Amino acid sequence: MKLHADLGSALNTVTAYGPGWIEINRHRFEGAVVLMPEGPVEAWSAQSFDMLAVGDFESMLARSPELVLFGTGASQRFPHPRLLAPLTDRGIAVDSMTTHAACRTYNILMSEGRRVLAVLLPA
Repeated sequence: MKLHADLGSALNTVTAYGPGWIEINRHRFEGAVVLMPEGPVEAWSAQSFDMLAVGDFESMLARSPELVLFGTGASQRFPHPRLLAPLTDRGIAVDSMTTHAACRTYNILMSEGRRVLAVLLPA
């Protein structure tokens, strides 16, 4: 699905997505990615939901997000609370949803000026 972006903005915007890929600022990524409105888009260490570990979520703390959107692939899944503890113990909300819903939600929150961090597994 194509999403329309304000290309005058220097913020990271999800511009499209499809099976196995996500496009950010018209650059296609395959595999899991982590992004915030500002800064680099990076590959995420966990490439599937079944590979999740506490350290995957702990590494997000350095970016100081206000909230985390977790795109879990083609279907909505919920990680065990112990995996999210590094974030939730510090009052950082984590919302799990399909990756496509996370892409759309990220763009809305990012455009509102929120410090949202999106972790997107391929759908």
